[in-house]
Amino acid sequence: MSKLYFISDAHLGLGSRAEEKNKETKLIAFLNEIRNDADEVYIVGDLFDAWFEYRTVIPKGFHRLFATFDEMIRDGIAIHYLAGNHDYWIRDFFRDELGMHTHHHPFEVSANGKKIYIHHGDGVMSNDTGYRILKHVLRNKFNIWLYSWLHPDIGLLLARSSSRKSRHYTSQKDYGDEEGMLLFAKQKIEEGYDIVIMGHRHRPLLKPIGNGTYINLGDWITHCTYAEISERGASLREWKQSVG
Repeated sequence: MSKLYFISDAHLGLGSRAEEKNKETKLIAFLNEIRNDADEVYIVGDLFDAWFEYRTVIPKGFHRLFATFDEMIRDGIAIHYLAGNHDYWIRDFFRDELGMHTHHHPFEVSANGKKIYIHHGDGVMSNDTGYRILKHVLRNKFNIWLYSWLHPDIGLLLARSSSRKSRHYTSQKDYGDEEGMLLFAKQKIEEGYDIVIMGHRHRPLLKPIGNGTYINLGDWITHCTYAEISERGASLREWKQSVG
């Protein structure tokens, strides 16, 4: 039997330097706390608010977090990183330098007798046709190659500006009560999955659907929530740093 942890939507780099250092410190403290019993850790998208990885250059900062990932992997903990809509442009740094399992598309895993489907959650809202079209443009390999010819200072500046505009747009848009995500999760459960895990909407939720369970991981901006799957089942929890 194994214990799996899931987080999403930290959006590192979103705020001021002091805010992001505090957020990174919280995330590192959480990771250090679960190192004693974690078998696998899953980052379900948008670890960074904006990330574009060049062939020989990555955005600076967050070296303490990278060192923590490296230590965990050396301890035998598998870390999976699913790219989200803000950090889709990862290349080989996390895989080759840190030893993570990186994923650009939704994927499934089996653990403790459960079949789990993992999706960041972007593009499944029923009334978000505009984003689904834009998603194909942004993830086109030729377009990514063209963008990579921009100087990193310019490319990252544009990426961060686009990220801010995207957040403003999505925060103002009404996706409806269902958001399409519950319907999507219901479909996957009907296909035979026991647990469907997503992020993206920054609203923590654990909801039984039929014979399965849908979990939205919330975020690490305001909620600091995470999911845990073990032989006891699936749970959604809020992390609070212990004192002392």
